[in-house]
Amino acid sequence: MTDAPDLTILMPVYNEEERVREAIEHALGTEYPFSFELLIVDDGSTDGTPAIYAEYASRPEVRALRLDPNRGKGAALQAGVQEARGRYTAILDADLEYQAADLVPLLEPLLEGKANAAFGVRGFRGHTSHSYLYVLGNRFVTIVANVLFNVYLEDLMTGHKVIRSDIFKSLPLREPGFAIEPEIAARLLQRGERIYELPVEYVARGHDEGKKLTSIDGLRVLRTLIRCRLGR
Repeated sequence: MTDAPDLTILMPVYNEEERVREAIEHALGTEYPFSFELLIVDDGSTDGTPAIYAEYASRPEVRALRLDPNRGKGAALQAGVQEARGRYTAILDADLEYQAADLVPLLEPLLEGKANAAFGVRGFRGHTSHSYLYVLGNRFVTIVANVLFNVYLEDLMTGHKVIRSDIFKSLPLREPGFAIEPEIAARLLQRGERIYELPVEYVARGHDEGKKLTSIDGLRVLRTLIRCRLGR
């Protein structure tokens, strides 16, 4: 692509050979309001994932970045955003828990100048939730973030985000794992950014389907929130 796209879609992947093809097809098949690129960030996959996304190498809107060895989702996002060429950067996980089509309404507040960051709020219903404890844990860390930063967010740990790229690139991020989610939110809030939230579709998968988030990650989230709040 000779011209920089308006939107960069970051897709972090790690051993997602069963889902990555469908995730890529959904991302490429969605109608966006302007030009886009799909930047696949492979976080050291050891299965057949690299061979699958390599099939799309001839597509001008698809790029791939590989990290080796595996470093974590946070590291993948930090590496990917620095390579983003779009004016806006969106995050779309390759596990099919989120829908690429929901990125379009998330873009609208940014296009209209209402905000520089928009997060998708997941609807945790019985047929879409990972477990009660998972939902309860998400609500708890969200409340902690709201108290620490004196804001009202509905879903701190959402993976569906759209952020103005220059702002995203400037955030002092360092978390290598899933704690990157609260760190992004915390650093945006410390910049004085108002995070626009909109509902998105969400269907959680279980650990038997490759879910990588654990209770230990919840403790890391709390540690990250406290670290960000106490230090700028």
